[in-house]
Amino acid sequence: MHRATPPTPPLPPLPSTDRLEAPERPSRRGAMRLSALLCAGRLRLPAGYRHGTWRPGTAAAQLRNPPGLRRRKIFVEPIAREDWKVFRGDTVQVLTGKDAGKQAMVTQVVRARNWVVVEGLNTHYRYVNRTTKYAGTYIASEAPLLLNQISLVDPEDRKPTEVEWRYTEEGERVRVSLRSGRIIPLPLRQRWDGIVPEQWIDGPKDTTVEDALDKTYLPSLKTFEEEIMDAMGIVETRRAKKSYWY
Repeated sequence: MHRATPPTPPLPPLPSTDRLEAPERPSRRGAMRLSALLCAGRLRLPAGYRHGTWRPGTAAAQLRNPPGLRRRKIFVEPIAREDWKVFRGDTVQVLTGKDAGKQAMVTQVVRARNWVVVEGLNTHYRYVNRTTKYAGTYIASEAPLLLNQISLVDPEDRKPTEVEWRYTEEGERVRVSLRSGRIIPLPLRQRWDGIVPEQWIDGPKDTTVEDALDKTYLPSLKTFEEEIMDAMGIVETRRAKKSYWY
């Protein structure tokens, strides 16, 4: 005995093609999905990650933060990004320690720990690459200093001074010495590899910005093969045979 099959409901009519409809606006769910993808590209640090002088994500940083390692939490005084006053390339003076009174340039800034590394100061000596068959290399390593252990140098008299952010008449935000009122210019921005883009000189194998932005391609309705044939002066005399599809 066969059961009767219920009738299939009619299909909805196709939309008319005599008018153009406005494209649908992206839903909120689609925007949230895009935000999730953008956040996924950022570096996610595990819980309890301890920042050091190594950049997060490098092999040295991962070696010092193995998975599952639980350590005592380190409390750091929060400083807003817009209130940070010391940058890489600044000349500072050490206020405490064995190198108190000496001035040098800042080579590294670790904002997560309020650290700055000063070139050639606050150094300690240690062995690296030490094995059972090799005694290792004895090198000098620069230990980081806290922000309250250094002070920016006033360009007026080359003495340490307190600074604060102010605005000029043109609306530019600058650092001003509280003792002399002199503007302390910001150092040139450096990349992580030490290159200053403003001071870079192109070499013989470098491409200039003008050449990189020059529009040398003229789009056309020809295929890639047809463009190559026109550029090489190739004339096609063959004719494609008529084909049939079964």
